[in-house]
Amino acid sequence: MTSGDAHDGRTGADRDAPDDAELLRAHVDGDPDAFAELVRRHRDRLWAVALRTMGDREEAADAVQDALLSAHRAAARFRGDSLVTTWLHRIVVNACLDRIRRRQAHPTVPLPDGGHHGDGPPTGPEPAAPVQDHDTALVVRAALAELPADQRAALVLVDVQGYPVAEAAEILGVAEGTIKSRCARGRARMALALGHLRRGDDGHLTTGNRTAAGTVPSRSGTPATREPTREGRER
Repeated sequence: MTSGDAHDGRTGADRDAPDDAELLRAHVDGDPDAFAELVRRHRDRLWAVALRTMGDREEAADAVQDALLSAHRAAARFRGDSLVTTWLHRIVVNACLDRIRRRQAHPTVPLPDGGHHGDGPPTGPEPAAPVQDHDTALVVRAALAELPADQRAALVLVDVQGYPVAEAAEILGVAEGTIKSRCARGRARMALALGHLRRGDDGHLTTGNRTAAGTVPSRSGTPATREPTREGRER
């Protein structure tokens, strides 16, 4: 994939196809298939961002559905001052944050694997973690779900999805410094939450008497070995 393809949503096989902006304009002009093609190009990353932000498969699917409906209706108002993919991600993240705010008054505890098993939503399933990494993935995912929504959204975009800070800032509509600050605070909270993980003799991480493959390095590059303080556990 060329850098141009990465920015306009086209893969090598799509190189001769319309770019994202052209598809959005075609949708506005009445092409019945253009928006569906736009969604096809970006649905996997949109779904991944929603799932990590929500921490619940059904909530993430609903958020993506709400976001795509909003994007479908608001396409004529797209001014072209950002990439179409950035615009789509912004709408998805905002839909997720709206749902998080609405449920804060009546908090629930999502299933540790992010929701119910079975078929994924129309936007595509989350790639399954290897079995040997499952326990570690559950602990990390649970810690991520405990972060404040703004910190979680920043970490999902930057650390999980690999967006540059500048693009994450554009998606969330905040300054780059705000993204850096939210990521730093989120990482600090995650470090406290994951402080109980220890490396066993076999090189795997352990939680109590259980072993989970994988590593969760500290900032120094070595796994955390200290139990969280009482203050850390209460956060």
